Amino acid sequence: MNSANGAAVVVGVDGSEPSLRAVRLAAADAARRHRPLRVVHGFIWPLLRVPVDPLAEGPPGGGLRHQAQELVAAAVAEAEAAAPGLRVSGEIIDGEASAVLVGESPTATMIGLGDRGLGGFAALVVGAVAIQVASYADCPVLVARGEEHAGGPVVVGVDGSALSRAAVEFAAEEAAVRGTRLHAVHAYTHPVSGGPGDMQPLVYEEHQLRGEEERVLAESITGLTERYPDVPVTRAVVQARPVAALTEAARDAQLLVVGSQGRSELTGLLLGSVSHGVLHHAACPVAVVRAPA
Repeated sequence: MNSANGAAVVVGVDGSEPSLRAVRLAAADAARRHRPLRVVHGFIWPLLRVPVDPLAEGPPGGGLRHQAQELVAAAVAEAEAAAPGLRVSGEIIDGEASAVLVGESPTATMIGLGDRGLGGFAALVVGAVAIQVASYADCPVLVARGEEHAGGPVVVGVDGSALSRAAVEFAAEEAAVRGTRLHAVHAYTHPVSGGPGDMQPLVYEEHQLRGEEERVLAESITGLTERYPDVPVTRAVVQARPVAALTEAARDAQLLVVGSQGRSELTGLLLGSVSHGVLHHAACPVAVVRAPA
């Protein structure tokens, strides 16, 4: 996570209700972390050579750029109402929304955005902008979806990878600033065969497999109690598919945190199947964390 002194939380807006919900979530997180909030709108029309200023014969308050200024101002007001006293600024940046937000990420503490925007297709559970930003951003990405359950834990998915450890660290920070517990979940499934074409179950000892999976989880959260002494930590090793295990564990959570990839993902995938799956199925906000460069 980018922890540069004074780095802002950035939230992308497009005037939709999901983006305003992201504004409220991002404002609350910025206030908890004592960071400023930057409200950003990606203004694509100049790239498409579309006139954006008021027409000569039209009203002075017309034009696409004026509409963008109004939606940013409304989002700034929403943030100020959600977190009184928070330093909030708004900016219109020419460019496509995903590219603008990814461009903001190297100097941001976090990027917040809605799970869908005005340009999304009704059949899509999670919009393309959310997927693209979660895939490419250099800082954690907070996607507003589901319900933030007050008093619930911060849930984090653990698989023993370096990226998983980065997700655990971010989740512990979130639990600390929220004053809640951290619940670490490690899911595993049994091996089903000895290799391609071999459908015979592998012979293994259940207690040995379980012990190995518990070791993976224990090593992933080692040292948390020393770094975050005020954060209660609970843990669970679950025999289940990771997406199912995490979404079940996060039913009453404030936040679900996952790495952008897991240890079993193909290296060419920027957003792994688990992070992609929880973005579509989680019943609470989701934070996706990429590994430090």
